[in-house]
Amino acid sequence: MTDQRELAAALREAVRGEVDLGVTARALTTMDASNYRRIPLGVVAPRDADDVAAALSVCREHGVPVVPRGGGTSIAGQATGTGIVLDFTRHMNRLLSLDPEAGTAVVQPGLVLDRLQEAAAPHGLRFGPDPSTHSRCTLGGMIGNNSCGSHSVAWGTTADNVRTLSVITARGERLRPGPGWAGAPAGLRELVEGELARLRTGFPDLPRRISGYAVDALLPENRADVARSLCGSEGTLAVLTEAELTLVPAPRVRALAVLAYADESGAAQAAAGLLPYRPLTVEGMAADLVPSAADLPRGGAWLFVEAGGDTEAEARAGAEAIVRAADVVDALVVTDPARQRALWRIREDASGTATRMPDSSEAWPGWEDCAVPPVRLGDYLRDFRALLAEHGLRGTPYGHFGDGCIHVRIDFDLLTEPGVARFRRFSEELADLVVAHGGSLSGEHGDGQARAELLPRMYGAETVALFERVKGVWDPDGLLNPGMLVRPAPLDTGLRFSPLPREPVDVAFGYPADAGDFSAAVRRCVGVATCRTTSVSGSAVMCPSFRATGEEEHSTRGRARLLHEMLAGEVVTDGWRSTEVRDALDLCLSCKGCRSDCPVGVDMATYKAEFLHHHYAGRRRPAAHYAMGWLPVWLSWAARTRTAGAANALASVRPVARLAKRLGGIAGGREIPRLAAEPFSRWWRRRRTPAAGEGPLVVLWPDTFTEHLSPSVGRAAVRVLEAAGLRVALPPTLRPRPGGQVGDARSRSALSLLTARRGRVCCGLTYVSTGQLDRARAVLRRTLDLLEPVLATDAPLVVLEPSCAAALRTDAPELLHDDPRAAQLASRVLTFAEALERLAPGWSPPAVNRPVTGQTHCHQHAVLGDAPDRRLRAAAGLTGELAGGCCGLAGDFGFEEGHEEVSRACAEEQLLPSVREAPEDAVVQADGFSCRTQLEQLGGVRGRHLAEILAQALDEEA
Repeated sequence: MTDQRELAAALREAVRGEVDLGVTARALTTMDASNYRRIPLGVVAPRDADDVAAALSVCREHGVPVVPRGGGTSIAGQATGTGIVLDFTRHMNRLLSLDPEAGTAVVQPGLVLDRLQEAAAPHGLRFGPDPSTHSRCTLGGMIGNNSCGSHSVAWGTTADNVRTLSVITARGERLRPGPGWAGAPAGLRELVEGELARLRTGFPDLPRRISGYAVDALLPENRADVARSLCGSEGTLAVLTEAELTLVPAPRVRALAVLAYADESGAAQAAAGLLPYRPLTVEGMAADLVPSAADLPRGGAWLFVEAGGDTEAEARAGAEAIVRAADVVDALVVTDPARQRALWRIREDASGTATRMPDSSEAWPGWEDCAVPPVRLGDYLRDFRALLAEHGLRGTPYGHFGDGCIHVRIDFDLLTEPGVARFRRFSEELADLVVAHGGSLSGEHGDGQARAELLPRMYGAETVALFERVKGVWDPDGLLNPGMLVRPAPLDTGLRFSPLPREPVDVAFGYPADAGDFSAAVRRCVGVATCRTTSVSGSAVMCPSFRATGEEEHSTRGRARLLHEMLAGEVVTDGWRSTEVRDALDLCLSCKGCRSDCPVGVDMATYKAEFLHHHYAGRRRPAAHYAMGWLPVWLSWAARTRTAGAANALASVRPVARLAKRLGGIAGGREIPRLAAEPFSRWWRRRRTPAAGEGPLVVLWPDTFTEHLSPSVGRAAVRVLEAAGLRVALPPTLRPRPGGQVGDARSRSALSLLTARRGRVCCGLTYVSTGQLDRARAVLRRTLDLLEPVLATDAPLVVLEPSCAAALRTDAPELLHDDPRAAQLASRVLTFAEALERLAPGWSPPAVNRPVTGQTHCHQHAVLGDAPDRRLRAAAGLTGELAGGCCGLAGDFGFEEGHEEVSRACAEEQLLPSVREAPEDAVVQADGFSCRTQLEQLGGVRGRHLAEILAQALDEEA
């Protein structure tokens, strides 16, 4: 038994980088993107090769295994370990040199692929292999797995693009493997030269043969390339510290031919015939994986075939030649880069979207990347489908059809003993099927634990024994990543799901997409780590806290891992009371970006609210939960007592403001927003009665922010909605007797005053975001009571604040899943732009004719969608695009003590630069109160709601 304290002390003394044997670090690294889970002793983040050597020395002395880890997106379990995990992403993540003339780059193992591509692009170069995880996978991980990606038909695997490596063996020897036996450990050459016949005949000739060790790379006719032989060894032979890579010329222009076929068999059979046209990609996928709104040619399956050229005309000509050669149902050629990126995202997200079947049941990796000769792909897929049917399983193949490599997630039952037994039987039979077609058990992601046990079926016992001898030469003590590739753990042990509770956990939200099971909701995270991207493009949001801190625990995946371990109860042992989970969730902005940007729809904002609800049950909460969670109550009191002016005056006195912020848990550097002198509903009551129109009736939602802090937004919305011919009312503030009319916050009959209950509608957002779910339910039920006469009509509710609209659309029905009125209310919610588009389709907005800048509200992006807003802006002559990301204030988040630094970092990522770089005459649009406050407090800029922009234009036209 290893003494963890002694090990930690020895590592800290020897290593200059971080050493963490704490609960959080261990919980974050129990899993990769596979079905497997192993609990490590701790994590070391080495600063350089000397640190790696020092860590290996300490682990060798203590008999502790070591596993190198990059982005942690491996599919076969090879990035998990029971000893010390070496995390190269923190420090050893640099591009050391790039030589455009030689076409080479020298990298450290923790460098993310996209960072290399960005550095190479100005020189017209790129690294050829590009897995779909290119935005977060590391070069070290790619070398360890011999990764490929969609362009391997043109540029090969990672092994094809590696020149030399720098490695350290488990016994501390520093070697520089390369061709001509360079860097070979003692005994390797003699071993190989005694097995030449086996090496020349025992390895399938495939473009995607990743399984086993690439010992055949050591043949004389293969230049005895030791570096190449290490590619795909999954960290079991040596630890990589540096790599010299080959870069390839990148086509100046690309054209994407999307070829449609009736079914996947037709697409698979056609793929090999396109290779003579020298395409850059031949990727295949079927309709099961394609969103209904995808802009694809009609068909049941598609090939994405890319052609390159020096000019757009040359690239298009190449793509059109491919279309003419293909026997297709329909086809599309796309040269616009933005549209190409949108189409490619469908394919890249498949590794996540494939984890949910069309009926929302779960599907898992395990047979993620078998490869067969491309000419056999059609036959193999038919046999594969038959085997699935025989076992009563479902899965949708997709992937690298041009290389004969197929990815698939299968709806294995990995939660019960019979299901796991069927998983084993299917795995054994599928391995035999792949071998019968001349294939490789792994065509990209490696063997790990998922397939290593079955390697004798592919190679035979004697070749597998040779692999063990190779392992013995490199790592005689079996220190590096034991249980992977050779002497493997059984494929049906150590499954990540085994420690999870078998009965549903008692929770507050309904989790309708997960059959009410919180464990199933947490299981959604499969580890592909889209949330670990360090930059966002377009309107994407996820995950702003990770981009601000760069820490795994502040990514959506990291938080999901901690929740998983909380449910498992082995590493995180104090359940809902866990301080480790609380601290990781503390910097979650509840932006809901993961709800849309995560390919499997993880909704960390909801999970955070759920956790806080349980964590603080019966206990005192942080001051900010009372100060800002109950904001609707405090602001209503100020309005009723007409003390807004006094509150503003006190807030302007620095000592008083400082004391109030300290008592309220508010960051000292934040200014307290000013309360409106006249709330929106008071203005509504005193304004002249609008002329009765004939247009549809809309009920305008007076959210807390519009009511008390930005009534100008409400007034502007009334101006625009009425100009569009709509009749505007406000929700009732008294619950009328049955059969009463729709209220407008004006009527007060004597009888209703005596018998009705007074109140104001509220979406409950501030209570939800602080995890005060019992209070949120009570507020929402009161709201539903008030709205009963509204719900009895067909009048929609127009909600101006995006976060409130999102709460009503999603949180309300999920929190009140037992009240059908909540779902009815959610179906009535319209955004400002949706209301104008649906209810006043013939209305033309005033011409603003100016550029627009700002940021799409994160909840708008994640829950509501912004297509109507884009169309409304275009109709008004507002040109340009809004930025993505999150403003960083995110309701109460940026005001809370301890969050100010992250809040500012989020604002500086997209929002503030977009405003600074905008033309002088640009209109700054910010529909959320938080976004406007952040702009004003950090950028000195006044942002306006789209309603305010249009209302001003109407007044100028009048």
